[in-house]
Amino acid sequence: MKFGKRLKQQIQQTLPEWQDKFLSYKELKKLVRLISSAPSVLSRSTECGNKADAEFVYLLNQEIEKFNAFFVEQEEDFIIRHKELQQRIKRVIDTWGSNGSHPSETKYKEEMGKIRKDIVNFHGEMVLLENYSNMNYTGSL
Repeated sequence: MKFGKRLKQQIQQTLPEWQDKFLSYKELKKLVRLISSAPSVLSRSTECGNKADAEFVYLLNQEIEKFNAFFVEQEEDFIIRHKELQQRIKRVIDTWGSNGSHPSETKYKEEMGKIRKDIVNFHGEMVLLENYSNMNYTGSL
């Protein structure tokens, strides 16, 4: 499968709010085609060739900055969410655990079940971010 199709498939499978954060592969590909379709470097207009080259480099740098900023933002969010999950676990243990302030096995199991579900969702989002990073890195090569 060609990269463009894989990228499109990945974008469709990710979270809706992430879809515009992916590499603008089609735009970059159009510029590559424009540059490569021009006659050989020696016979083409240097001004035209340099302009297309510069436009490609500019767009590529913009795209790299876009997905890098998004990745860093998500990474920071994940660090905060991880700490919050750890704090929730501690609160449940301190409140409803066997040595807690209000021991209750039923309430303890119920709350830990909610936390487990949130951890699974959190892990899923981390996997999506890893896939996002891999696809964008591959597309920028």
